[in-house]
Amino acid sequence: MSQRLSLNSPQDVSSFQTSVQTHKQLLASELQSQGIRMVDEAASSASRRGGAGPSDHKAITLLGTTIMVPIHTRPAHASIFTADPPDASGKSMLYRNGVAEAPLQFPPQPKFYGLSTADGIPYWKIGQLHSHNVLATTVLQTCIRYGNSDTKCQFCAIGESLRAGRTISKKSPAQLAEVAEAAMRLDGVEQVVLTTGTPPTEDRGAAVLVEVAQAIKERTGLAIQAQCEPPADFVWFDRLKAVGVDSLGMHLEAWSEHVRARIMPGKAQVSVSFYLKAFEAAVSVFGRGQVSTYLLAGLGDAVEELLEGSWQLIARGVYPFVVPFVPISGTPLANQTPPTAEFMRAVLEPLGNMLRTAGMTSDTVKAGCAKCGACSSLSTFEKGNGDALATASPCAVG
Repeated sequence: MSQRLSLNSPQDVSSFQTSVQTHKQLLASELQSQGIRMVDEAASSASRRGGAGPSDHKAITLLGTTIMVPIHTRPAHASIFTADPPDASGKSMLYRNGVAEAPLQFPPQPKFYGLSTADGIPYWKIGQLHSHNVLATTVLQTCIRYGNSDTKCQFCAIGESLRAGRTISKKSPAQLAEVAEAAMRLDGVEQVVLTTGTPPTEDRGAAVLVEVAQAIKERTGLAIQAQCEPPADFVWFDRLKAVGVDSLGMHLEAWSEHVRARIMPGKAQVSVSFYLKAFEAAVSVFGRGQVSTYLLAGLGDAVEELLEGSWQLIARGVYPFVVPFVPISGTPLANQTPPTAEFMRAVLEPLGNMLRTAGMTSDTVKAGCAKCGACSSLSTFEKGNGDALATASPCAVG
């Protein structure tokens, strides 16, 4: 006979909530490291293959939080986690080694995916739904670094989705404004993430982002994050802000210079020290907590290096969005092992405490990947638990 859970005091409630939160943190970290083997991929809603950033994912809602979980990767195909095809309402069950672990909810196919532009381009080739309420797009689906093995980022698949015909090489401001309006109206999209491949110009993509962001903001009023490499002239930060960009992402990917030189030889020519100058200039324009950077855990940085880097970034008002590396098919790192859940917890637990202490949690970010939070379980660690470190100093984990 099953026993009904009895919560007789505030202490019982607090203990139960802490237990649920800790379970969510652990399970989310495991899923994002190992992925899920889908019993029937075709029947389980849209997922994203290829692209300029973390990819080969599917959105799921787990214990009330929406996260992106790898399903098309080599580790996912050997994962101990499996999921049933969702029913008509999107409900499914997650299994660990064949034993039921937790209920899942898959988002429905976006309604705007069924529309096309007047010249016949499907909206889903122009913008993609991420998580459950974010429209994301790569404005320039080409990059000066990608075609050369001496300069390309080894984790990036920006050219693969273009080669497969799943997107177009450049999205115009009018196209993206049209798609953003439809996604907001039909699917409740609340924010837009604009990233871009790096063009051969010193603005490093900021110019095209200005044009697109202005069109989207004027038509929809949606919150917008723009993402590009640091421009040579920091005046571009003011120009992005002036057209309605709410937050800015400039992605280091790795903290230590030796890892950056090995994994992203072209991008590493823009040094960490220059990024730090750019971050300080950008924070002066967008505000503390409204500038962020990706750090991909599992590329080679040690736990201590990621925490030291995060500490320096937070001190400058920059949100370090630490995400588990996902080995994307079609890239040189397709067969690299992703970080373990234990590695991620060793980083994310103290980092979550740092962010909470600094008052820079994801819910204070206006737009972007950190606001969405779905590609990492970091936001669950921001809420803390009984095991959280008492100090926000990285020295505590050295």
